Amino acid sequence: MVFALVGLVVLALLGAVHRYVWRRFVGDTTAPGSRLRRAGTVAAFVLPLLSVGAMTSGRVGAPFWLQQVLAWPGFLWLACLLYLTLALLVGEVVRPVLLRVLARRDAARTGAGSGTPSGTPAETSGTPTEAPDETRPRTEELVTSGSAGVSAPSEAVARTASDASDPVAEPETEPAASTPAPALAPHPSRRLFVSRVVGGAAAAAGLATVGYGTYGVLRGPSVQRITVPLAKLPRAAHGFRIAVVSDIHIGPILGRAHTRRIVDTINATSPDLVAVVGDLVDGSVADLGSAAEPLAALRARHGSYFVTGNHEYFSGAEQWVDHVRELGLVPLENARVEIEGFDLAGVNDIAGETEGQGPDFGRALGDRDRGRAAVLMAHQPVVIHDAVEHGVDLQLSGHTHGGQLWPGNYLAELANPTVAGLERYGDTQLFVSRGAGAWGPPVRVGAPSDITVVELASRQA
Repeated sequence: MVFALVGLVVLALLGAVHRYVWRRFVGDTTAPGSRLRRAGTVAAFVLPLLSVGAMTSGRVGAPFWLQQVLAWPGFLWLACLLYLTLALLVGEVVRPVLLRVLARRDAARTGAGSGTPSGTPAETSGTPTEAPDETRPRTEELVTSGSAGVSAPSEAVARTASDASDPVAEPETEPAASTPAPALAPHPSRRLFVSRVVGGAAAAAGLATVGYGTYGVLRGPSVQRITVPLAKLPRAAHGFRIAVVSDIHIGPILGRAHTRRIVDTINATSPDLVAVVGDLVDGSVADLGSAAEPLAALRARHGSYFVTGNHEYFSGAEQWVDHVRELGLVPLENARVEIEGFDLAGVNDIAGETEGQGPDFGRALGDRDRGRAAVLMAHQPVVIHDAVEHGVDLQLSGHTHGGQLWPGNYLAELANPTVAGLERYGDTQLFVSRGAGAWGPPVRVGAPSDITVVELASRQA
């Protein structure tokens, strides 16, 4: 019941946002019945349907080719909707300012235009042909006496000299000036002009943001390096380098080429150990097994290790654990191994609790020698308090994506103790990676993807 209510609220919110976006980009800037109006209205219905299809097709077991067809436009539109809406909200502040500025400019021009003719030409020419507005003859007068002015211009000049107030004193060109000019296409109204300017600027800003964020994801993650001192780390393990990668999210959008880029980037750092900290995939082994195969090329002196993330439990966790093992990675399912100078432990993601495969810290860390340094791989940062309780020196996590899409980082802060980077909790340090891929929209804004080389430092060195 709760999920149904939440779903209805989300759908209502999306409907309201789409209505607002349609109004500002289409309703306020196009003419009723025009082709642009019809095209914009169709898009306002089709794009959200594609987004719903992209989010649900994998869960309902749609063919993988259909998931791929829906994923690109559906997920990209969600990112576009976010930043177009934010840009329009900024435009709401600019809109009244522009209207006020234009209104004052038009009022100034109108005032200047009405005052300019007052007596100026008459003073310079010495003729009454440009009399003030209040002395101009009515059109009816021009019609009844115009023939006399046309047939005898010399008489008109003479009569003008004797009686300047006579209507015939107007030159023969005056009736033409009084005649309405041919009808021209009307200029856009001030409000329409402002709507188009603000809408165009918002569209440019929103789409440019999404474009740049998409380029960042498709280009691949950058390499970050940090040094983490561990009190219990022996001198012999000083400088041990762990390549931490999380949230690769192989799926309908990010496939085999994405995996290859990540593997090449990791291998270029020549790490001593590779830690894949969950959310490797968004789909089944049947659909994505081949896309994950480049992981077999990972090279590290002490091997590559893997723990599950919450998305593995949406995609068949047991099958993926078996598959990564076949690719040469070592799954740590609530298990521990001894590495040169420290213990490396891994726990299942808390999402596995629904399948009876949740994290078991006692099994992974309970019987170890606490005189040795311990490094824990755990997908979600929220288990840090369990790590502190079990004497872990360093926890390696992901899950947050660093927020992925600004201002999503503020929401991520509400659900996670650390969103990105290194922080200390008691005697335990927590490092959270922003991840190497993206979930949903293949877009990152304010949270670039990365692979981090964590260099362990001994205080005895």
